[in-house]
Amino acid sequence: MTVDSAPASADCLGKVYLVGAGPGDPGLLTLKGKTLLECADVVVYDALVSSEILAMIGEQAEQIHAGKRRGHHSLLQAETTQLLIDKAQTQAVVVRLKGGDPFVFGRGGEEMEDLIRAGVSVEIIPGITAGIAAPAYAGIPVTHRHYSSSVTFVTGHEPVDKYRPRVNWRAMAEASETLVIYMGVYNLPHILSELQAAGKDPETPIALVRWGTRPDQAELVGTLADILAQMEATQFEAPAVAVIGNVVNLHHLLAESRPKLMPRQ
Repeated sequence: MTVDSAPASADCLGKVYLVGAGPGDPGLLTLKGKTLLECADVVVYDALVSSEILAMIGEQAEQIHAGKRRGHHSLLQAETTQLLIDKAQTQAVVVRLKGGDPFVFGRGGEEMEDLIRAGVSVEIIPGITAGIAAPAYAGIPVTHRHYSSSVTFVTGHEPVDKYRPRVNWRAMAEASETLVIYMGVYNLPHILSELQAAGKDPETPIALVRWGTRPDQAELVGTLADILAQMEATQFEAPAVAVIGNVVNLHHLLAESRPKLMPRQ
């Protein structure tokens, strides 16, 4: 399916808002994003948007699930964009609600391009991205004066029709002191093999943070050499972000400072 690029009618009043829902904690949604959810006519939302944030959508709004999970797409990307174009012909406030930030591995840039080509007015409402928030909730700063003065964000999941064949993981091994990988759990064996083949120390710390910022957030900490065995032993699964670098060594500080549950008497 191809997206209709013909301009919308001149008297079309609809506007599409590409809204970042953040990583899951409803408290991290921006005030502007919340206001738009409350007054929207239509909300087209992704799979990773939390139920607490969906509950903020006004009763008058039509809600459409357009989520994508590995192997399970409610709508194809072209179908989603065409849906937004069509809804903008008849509705004034169309919200495209995306997990994290629309412009950080969220296909927001692609949707913006197609909407503008079709003559639809677009506004971007940034959101907090999981690559910063999930490590932060785990007590891991992605930069630190004594551990890391640079950070690289990269996707671990690439489409087969991408403009270039794959991420150059061997170059990434030396790209920066902290590496944050989105959607990389499935391909982690390959990624870690490439990083180590490029000279990355097998003892480099790595943390996996699943469902970051949510009540069921889970963390797995190890090294490049042992994290895969830990994942198998604990049945650790996606969705998760991976953080690689010495900043991971700060994880224990927050974990140790959290209140400990006292046994019942």
